[in-house]
Amino acid sequence: MWWAMSLLSSSPLLHIPSSTPPPTSRGSFPPPPRPTISYPPPSSSSSPERRRFISKVKPLHSLTFPTHPIRCCSTSSMSSQASPSTSQVQDCLLYSRAYWVTESVIAWNVDVLGNGSCYLFASKGAALSFSDDGIQGQDVKIKLEEDNYGLPAKVIEKFPHIRDYRAFRLRPSLDVKPLLKCQLAVATFNSDGNCSDATGLQLPGVLDELFSYSGPLGALYSNEAVSLFLWAPTAQEVQVCIYRDGSADNPQEIIRLEEYNGVWSTKGPKGWEGCYYVYEVSVYHPSTQKIEKCYANDPYARGLSSDAQRTLFVNLGSDTLKPEGWDKLAHQKPDVLSFSDISIYELHIRDFSASDHTVEPKSRGGYLAFTLQDSAGVHHLKKLSNAGISHIHLLPTFQFAGVDDKKENWNCVDGETLKKFPPDSAQQQALITAVQNDDGYNWGYNPVLWGVPKGSYASNPNGSCRIIEFRKMVQALNHIGLRVVLDVVYNHLHGSGPFDENSVLDKIVPGYYLRRNTDGFIENSTCVNNTASEHFMVERLIIDDLLHWTVDYKSYDFFVQVDGFRFDLMGHLMKRTMMRTKDVLSSLTTEQDGVDGSSVYLYGEGWDFGEVAKNGRGVNASQFNLPGTGIGSFNDRIRDAILGGSPFGHPLQQGFVNGLFLQPNGHNQDTATERLMLAVSKDHIQVGMAANLRDFVLTDCEGKEVKGSEVLTHDGVPVAYASCPTETVNYVSAHDNETLFDIVSLKMQDKSFGYEYNSVVTGLTTSMEYRFSIPVMRCCAQNHLIVIHITLVIGSTGLILLSVPTIGELDFPQKRRMGKTGHCNYS
Repeated sequence: MWWAMSLLSSSPLLHIPSSTPPPTSRGSFPPPPRPTISYPPPSSSSSPERRRFISKVKPLHSLTFPTHPIRCCSTSSMSSQASPSTSQVQDCLLYSRAYWVTESVIAWNVDVLGNGSCYLFASKGAALSFSDDGIQGQDVKIKLEEDNYGLPAKVIEKFPHIRDYRAFRLRPSLDVKPLLKCQLAVATFNSDGNCSDATGLQLPGVLDELFSYSGPLGALYSNEAVSLFLWAPTAQEVQVCIYRDGSADNPQEIIRLEEYNGVWSTKGPKGWEGCYYVYEVSVYHPSTQKIEKCYANDPYARGLSSDAQRTLFVNLGSDTLKPEGWDKLAHQKPDVLSFSDISIYELHIRDFSASDHTVEPKSRGGYLAFTLQDSAGVHHLKKLSNAGISHIHLLPTFQFAGVDDKKENWNCVDGETLKKFPPDSAQQQALITAVQNDDGYNWGYNPVLWGVPKGSYASNPNGSCRIIEFRKMVQALNHIGLRVVLDVVYNHLHGSGPFDENSVLDKIVPGYYLRRNTDGFIENSTCVNNTASEHFMVERLIIDDLLHWTVDYKSYDFFVQVDGFRFDLMGHLMKRTMMRTKDVLSSLTTEQDGVDGSSVYLYGEGWDFGEVAKNGRGVNASQFNLPGTGIGSFNDRIRDAILGGSPFGHPLQQGFVNGLFLQPNGHNQDTATERLMLAVSKDHIQVGMAANLRDFVLTDCEGKEVKGSEVLTHDGVPVAYASCPTETVNYVSAHDNETLFDIVSLKMQDKSFGYEYNSVVTGLTTSMEYRFSIPVMRCCAQNHLIVIHITLVIGSTGLILLSVPTIGELDFPQKRRMGKTGHCNYS
């Protein structure tokens, strides 16, 4: 407080000047017009408290700063976040190479030589600039002292990638909370007073220490009122714009929220239910180095208008949102005595019915197609259920980018036109490519908001329709004996920055939710905009979202519910996050919560790569970190042994079931090498069939008795990593990469298809006394789409059974699109 006392004044309330809002485009938030008069006086439905700005942390406006107007957002798009050249010293503030890790400690990989010094600079109006004389434009300058003992152990545990950074301490009496709302920088000076280095700061560490919060967030509903809570500790001001409907140009009400310790809140009338809202957050954004006025949805949104332009006030506990019979269903799902008994069928909501002519046109490609008991698709699911399939894994069902929620805006290729060209022709591909950004197809791995069903699958993307129809889908699948697994994508977000129409979290607390590299730029190893579950409020949001899907989409008869979650790129989440998720879900009971949390199975992709590899950002949820957790991960070892090579290897490398050594396709001319590869593949498959258990003992291809963990892949990694069967999900094909049909037909010496191929595969695998059958379903009329149903008896572990339509071509994971006219044919 020593520096603050000299700055105290009776300055007026922080004022954001009126401005003209930016023009809107499809998918952007229509900002409210800025009135030139004061807010209207409170009415009976609007208390005076909601019209005031009250901050119970040390407010910025209690400090005297030079007057700098808050800059309004521009209409231009944010530039790419490619790291600038290190030779551009004048742009040093574009970087954020220092970390404010605790209330009193800043970490920075810099040397302060001799009698040099280090200072922290803050500017409320984001006026900092760099010159040969150092930092200019600051409102506050604070000297830092180097701590020769280095970073505290708790900091190194949380941020292992900066373990060797130097520690600089602030004065213990300093009230730092107001500073965190400013533009910040640190700089070093030599003994002559010349600036030797400067950079911006990354704030998640200090935000977690000072503002971790476990209270209410989102919209809460009572009999008399609706309350809003938003976590935004770095924001200078937050307003909420209330709209009567999803397309109104002007808000009916604009309310300033009150802040208490980083949480902004307000209370409104019960009449808000059914209306829409958008937050207006005035906050410093490091990507532009300005105070931006950002328009964002509620991170805890439970309903939306079309294309996520606004958040819907919707009470999920309302009786009006319950499908008919929601509370009266009998228990239809067969018991699953052990997670190792699970068999999963992978399915895309649109593909399930997009071309099923037994489904009425208005329901094709949507949630309601699952409710039509006499359709071909539902009959097929009933057969699978009767045959022993226990779970349906639905590819992403949350609000994602890439598909317009309004079907009338789609641009599709006519099927009759496609029939005029061969199925593998460049002409077909050209026609599909021309509309790929405007059609109705996308896998859905482009998350915008995790907690709301996707609008394009609903008959009406506005209002509560998507919620009711999603519940009907879960109800219908449970009714025919199938449990539902949701595909969750918490490892990345589609949008970032203050202007991106798909950005949400990065507008509300910039620089917090997305993981950044040591220069301060967003990590993109997952595809784009990696999230950081090592940060407390990111982890909390993930767990809250999973609780929402588990509890809010269950029937109160205790039998209709979501029964599992498949985590996309789970290895990019922290193990702690997964364990806390498991503990929270397992604690749910039918008596208290209406949900049997112990029946919810968690599994995902435990790949270890990118900045999180080898626990680079903390202990992550990768394959080798999960033994003992009971959380499943996909077994790529058995996949590669069966199919040959890997998704990143040569496409003609054969495997156990498509001719390796026995029917060579000419790719590898070394017979001895192929013989050895076949023998090693047998070991890998045998370990996989024994649940990929580390301690399983087998006789390997050299006649030695070895444990599963002693069998190694080509790069020396142990094949086995599981401590119990439920920690392994065995599979040979899923939506990533080629379909099983494509990859086998590509690698086989004999290019014939169907049941002739099936007999060859059966002949190979029965030599190991295990059954492996591949009934091939018919192709579509255009013959450009292949659908495979796999049945694989594979020891005591659960496995993937899938239905994934794709075009017969290689898929590149970063593209996340396949089968542009994808659909299933059940004939």
